[in-house]
This record gives sequence, structure tokens and C-alpha cells, in this order.
Amino acid sequence: MSKENILIADSKDFSTWRMINDTIMGGSSEGRCKVTSAGISLEGTLIEENGGFVSCCSPLFSPSLDFSGFRGIQINIDGQGRTLKIAIACEGNFSRLTQFFSTGIRWVAEIETNKFGTTVSEIPFETFLPTIRAKPVGFPLEFKSSSITQVQLLHSRFGTDGAINPGFKPGPFSILLRSISAYS
Repeated sequence: MSKENILIADSKDFSTWRMINDTIMGGSSEGRCKVTSAGISLEGTLIEENGGFVSCCSPLFSPSLDFSGFRGIQINIDGQGRTLKIAIACEGNFSRLTQFFSTGIRWVAEIETNKFGTTVSEIPFETFLPTIRAKPVGFPLEFKSSSITQVQLLHSRFGTDGAINPGFKPGPFSILLRSISAYS
């Protein structure tokens, strides 16, 4: 990590993160977030029927994070060759609009991981796409890197375009999120 990066979370900060599984929508995947000395481990069993996702998310940042001077997010993750998603919630000029959607708008980007070892992925902010419940938003919105309120790591059967994620693998999994930072 270069000295221009600002750490969002690593093994010291993950203790406040929580699990969100597809069980909130009637699914039956089982997952848990476990903090380790190396990061946060997202592990369990993914079941495709009636959902097909597991995730770990940060608490709400208050005040929100201002990364307007940065180009994007860097993820260090051991992902077993899976295609994962990082989702960001923001405040901004569309915050009144999000009150009409139960889960709000999330800005999502995909991360293709190496089968073995740690994947270091830099994701530019301009590649994050607005979505609601894994479906792309069909009208123009502007990503507000100056008001990031939450970060979430997901493994889902759906990709950012709403189609089936080709890197989705149901069954047992163990993913280690080592760190997340903003990079310049």
C-alpha cells in the first residue's frame, strides 16, 4: 500500500462489521463474519435458491468519509477465484430518492479474484454502477466520493448488470478480506 492510500478497514477495524445473508429475503445461505489477525473472514455455505448471496458490511460512517481527492478503492482479498462485489452507499443529491427504495441505492463494482493467494484490486470510482437489490438503476446518477456512508463485500449469484455472475459458486466458501483503502 503506498503512502498516498487512506485505510478504510483492516484487521483492527473489522470488529464492527456485520453479516447480511439472503435469509433477510427468504433465502437459506449461511455465512458469518469472523475477525482474524489477517482481516475479516467471510465463510459459510452459499445456496442459490431464493437468494444466493452473503455479505459483510461496515457500520454506517458518521460523519461520512470524504474521498473526493482519491481515484478509487483498493481491495486486498483472498477470494478463491470467485467474482465478488464491493458495494458503497453514499449520501448526495439523490438522497431523497433513496427513501423510496427499502434497501437504497448502492454503487457496485465487481472484483475478479485469484484462485490462490491474495488479489490486490484497484477499482476506480467511475466504474461503480448504481444498483438497487442487484438490479442496475435505469436513470443517470452521480457517484459522490465525498460522502461515503458504508462499504459492503458481497458474493452473489448476480453480477453488476443484473445477470447471473459467471464467478458465482454455490456451496462452502471461505473469503478473507485483508484490507480496504482509498487510493490516489
